[in-house]
Parts: sequence; structure tokens; C-alpha cells
Amino acid sequence: MIIVAVEEYRLERDTMGEVKVPNSAYYGAETQRAFQNFPISGLRLPKEFIRAMALIKLSAARANMQIGLLDPKKGEAIVSAAKEIMEGSLYDQFVVDVFQTGSGTSSNMNMNEVIANRGIELLGGKRGDKSIIHPNNDVNMCQSTNDVFPSAIHVSSAEAIARKLIPSLKVLADALDRKAAEFEDVVKAGRTHLQDAVPITLGQEFSGYASMIRHGIKRADQARDILMELPLGGTAVGTGLNADPKYAETAIMEINRLTGLHFRKAENTFEAMQSKDACVEASGLLKVVATSLMKISNDLRLLNSGPRTALGEIDLPAMEPGSSIMPGKVNPVIPEALGLVAAQVYGNDTAIGICGQLGQLELNVMMPVIAYDLLQSIEILANGSRILGEKCVAGITADKKRAMEYAERTLMTVTSLTPKIGYDNAAKITKKAIAENKSLRQVLTEEGTMPKEKLDEILNLRKMTKGGRA
Repeated sequence: MIIVAVEEYRLERDTMGEVKVPNSAYYGAETQRAFQNFPISGLRLPKEFIRAMALIKLSAARANMQIGLLDPKKGEAIVSAAKEIMEGSLYDQFVVDVFQTGSGTSSNMNMNEVIANRGIELLGGKRGDKSIIHPNNDVNMCQSTNDVFPSAIHVSSAEAIARKLIPSLKVLADALDRKAAEFEDVVKAGRTHLQDAVPITLGQEFSGYASMIRHGIKRADQARDILMELPLGGTAVGTGLNADPKYAETAIMEINRLTGLHFRKAENTFEAMQSKDACVEASGLLKVVATSLMKISNDLRLLNSGPRTALGEIDLPAMEPGSSIMPGKVNPVIPEALGLVAAQVYGNDTAIGICGQLGQLELNVMMPVIAYDLLQSIEILANGSRILGEKCVAGITADKKRAMEYAERTLMTVTSLTPKIGYDNAAKITKKAIAENKSLRQVLTEEGTMPKEKLDEILNLRKMTKGGRA
């Protein structure tokens, strides 16, 4: 007996005809077409974005019920289905590739169909029975992809910045502040151009890093606030055709209740749909944060370099073996990972900027990539900065002896003598010390430049780190 496996499909219909959809799927005909049309990357829109889109659909349904446009029975089923998605269920049903139609219509219809079919099921019907809940007429009421998709970018990104990025940056800033205090009295050689410079304390150096991240938190705040405008209610081209005049404000009030943030209707829906300048600007601010993280990470690698043949002024926590061939080697793996994060954020920012340029006439047609890249930048910056703070910075120790040795050897302490003997004479002394391989103090003593007591006062390394004139 030969058993033939039979694929289980149901037939669904859209405006282009019938489509076979797997019986197990909550999505419908339009999603199935998109799934077949765009087998490009295997990348899907992030869960945060799917959650934000479901949140918008839930808010829209409640607004439409409140206005009196949507039957309460249908509306409550839509709300229940949207809640399930927001809580993490059914993510496997969102199958459309990131590289799809530029408006995100396929993803919007994916959401409409999943909510509709789950709502139909909750009401006791069979998936695909649009007479019970229609994905366009009911779930998409008063909406268009063109105002929903950009709103979902803003909602998901603003939430991710507020809930993930800012708290993670605070973890890193706090860790750096603690180290700045701990290393307050660790005197070391300053370095500019990777050459010897006047003394500094390791604490002062770390205070600079902490300040960079504190500034980064302010920039993240700015990025979140830039995304507070939503084009909801603009529907297809910004005019609001087919949307009730009360709809946008009512839906946004519900979005604010659910997120705890303060979104508002866009001052100009035409601008908010034609351009993605807010996303480009937010991404630019994230790039600045990435720049700070790259600089800090590279400095930590330099200060930790060695342990015997380089600076070695600090020790980073050993996380894992560093070589498959060199026994005992340990590498600064977490700062290196942060460098990769920063590079990816730079790449994402470039892509977002290019996508932002393609807002032709009434609509930007590069939104799915903007959504993916912006959310990825936020996610990896948040995770990376938290890991840097908790697994690296928190465990850094200083080699005080080596740091002081470098501080004592630097010839740039001659700078403190400049007000007494002049720049040109100080330069001559420095060159003589280099040529004769002597310390600055040796040369100054041999030349009888000033009494020993005065020299000791002027060449006090700790005093130099406090600034002022000798």
C-alpha cells in the first residue's frame, strides 16, 4: 500500500484571486503572496516592531469602537488577538522578509490577516471567513499601511530607547563613575598623538569616559523625543481620506496609555509620511553614542595592552582563552565586541540615511529597512553598553606602580617649568634629556636651573594633575 502525503491547505481569496494558504497559518492570501515573492534574506522584522504594530491595531480598534464605527463584538475580538501578539504569541506567523515592498504593505497585511483570523477563531469561526472579521474593512479601519508602518517604526524605536538603551547606558555610566572615583589618585603619564604628555590621573581619564556616556544618555533622550510624532490618521497620502476626524487623537491617547510615553499627532502628516527625517536624525544620534563606545573600547584595549610589552596600566577581567595556539593568552574580548557593535551602527546609519532620501513624492518607499536597522542599532547598543559596564568596566584594576613609573619617565613634565624658564629653554632641556638618555630631573640638576626644593615643588606629579601654574 502506497501512502501519499497530502499537504493541508485552505483556499483564500484576495483581489488578485485564490491562493493556497497552509491550514496551520493565521495569515492569509496577501501574506502568502509576499512570502513567495520575497525569498531574499530570511530576515524578519524584529519582535519589537511586530509588538508595536499590534499595539497600534489594538489602539485603532478601541478608537473605532469608541467613535462608533466598529461593531463591539468584532472590536473586542480584534483587541484580544492583538493582545496575544503583543504578549509574544504568534510571532512565527509574521513571515514576510524585511526586503519587501518599500511601504511595508505586505507586513501590514500580514498583521491584519493574523489578527483577523485569530479574531475569527475567538468568535467561533474558521480561519479565512472574512464575513466574520475582515482584515481590511475591520482590522485596518481608518488606516493605511502608509500611516501605520511609520507609526510602528516610531513607537517600537522610542519604546526600545526608553526601555533598553537608556537604562543600559546608565549601567555603563555608573560603572565608569565608580572607577573614576576608585582611580582618583592613580597618577600616570598623559598621552596625546600616542606620544608622552603631561601627567593625568587614571581617575580623570575615566571621568572623561563617564561624561561621554552621560552625554550619550542625553542624546538617546533626544532620539526618543524626536520619534514622538505619529502620522496616524493620514491614511494613504496624508489627507486622512476614510479616517474619522476623531480617530487619530483617540487612537494616540490609547497608544500613550499602553506605552506610558507621550506620542502626539504629527504637526504635518504629509511631512511625516513623505520623509523619514526623524528616523535619520535619531539614527545620527545613535551613531554619536556608538562613536563614544568605540573610543572608550579602543582606549581600554590600549591601556590594557601587554601584559609585558605594551602599556599595561590597567587589567581587564579575563573572560576566555584568547588563542587557539598561544597558551595563556587572554584578549580584551568585550571591548573588541563593542568595536563591532559600533561598526554595525555606523553601517546601519548609512543605510538609514540612504533610505531616508528615497521619500519620493507622497511616500517613503524604504521603510522596512529603516525599521530593521534602527531597531538593530538600538538593540546592540543597549546590550553592548550593558555588557561593557557589567562584565568589563566593573572588574578593571589599575597597576599603580607601572602607571607612576610612566608618569615619572615622561619628559613632558617640563611643561610645568615653562612659566619659569620659557618655552624655548624648556624645549632645549627636553631635547638634551632625549639625546643623552637622561631623566628631566638629571638634566635640570646638572645645569643648576633652580634650587632642588623649588624643582621638587614644580615637578610634583600629583600637583600637575590639579592644573594651574607652578
